[in-house]
Amino acid sequence: MEGRASRPVLQEQSETRGAGSLQLIPMLQLPKLYPILDPACFSDAPGMFAAAEELAAAGCTLLQYRDKHGNARQMLAEARELRARLGTSVKLIMNDRAELCLLAQYDGLHVGQDDLPAESARLIIGAVRWLGVSTHNPEQLAEADKTSADYLAIGPIFATASKANPDPVIGLEGVRRARELTRKPLVAIGGITRANARSVIEAGADALAVISDLLRAPGKSAEEFLRVLG
Repeated sequence: MEGRASRPVLQEQSETRGAGSLQLIPMLQLPKLYPILDPACFSDAPGMFAAAEELAAAGCTLLQYRDKHGNARQMLAEARELRARLGTSVKLIMNDRAELCLLAQYDGLHVGQDDLPAESARLIIGAVRWLGVSTHNPEQLAEADKTSADYLAIGPIFATASKANPDPVIGLEGVRRARELTRKPLVAIGGITRANARSVIEAGADALAVISDLLRAPGKSAEEFLRVLG
């Protein structure tokens, strides 16, 4: 589960920066739909687990578990339950908590601007797990591009209600600008729906991180997203 050979698809080679040298490694290709599971969006944990299973059955192969308010014991229990239910057919990414990523045997870690620096996170999770970094403007993205992150996230693209105190909206032009600044896989996030998803991909995003527009009938919604994205 930890090897890079198990990644979905590999693109052209990209550079990873080590101490004093450059090493070529394959660049991962993310699935176009990247659902995020936040316990705050569900009435209880069983509801979140059921949504995860629906998303997987609909064809989602990458999910992120994001809990900004839970205690570590509860988060670990929920993360392990998701791993047990979904098996190895779905790549699971832990938001923020590097130690829980390891304990729950997740496939990767996603960190934000206020979390561990990318290279500190990499030291904890090792070389084989995926590492994603959130950015909100060209300066942050350019800095993140210099790290060993496997993919970069940019947003919010549109107004969003799923995050308290969101950063300024960057719009489709922000996606185009981000695409110019990196060759790494680019994940767009923030206010993305089935109605605007195609335009975000056309602006240069490789994948779309979605929360709110997958909450109602997750399986059916995911199927509709995947049809739109082609």
